[in-house]
Amino acid sequence: MSDPHAGFIIASYAFTAFVIGGLVLRAIIDHRAQRRALKQLEARGVRRRSARQEAAP
Repeated sequence: MSDPHAGFIIASYAFTAFVIGGLVLRAIIDHRAQRRALKQLEARGVRRRSARQEAAP
């Protein structure tokens, strides 16, 4: 006997997986963009505050 709501349940899981996959992909893309921006700032001579604290006596 087949569940009459199986189509809705499968579609709900598929949509949820799609949304979560999109969020993960966006996080990965944003992480790469932030690393690129940080490298550009460091190339211009801007340093991180954490690097200054490590150098302090």
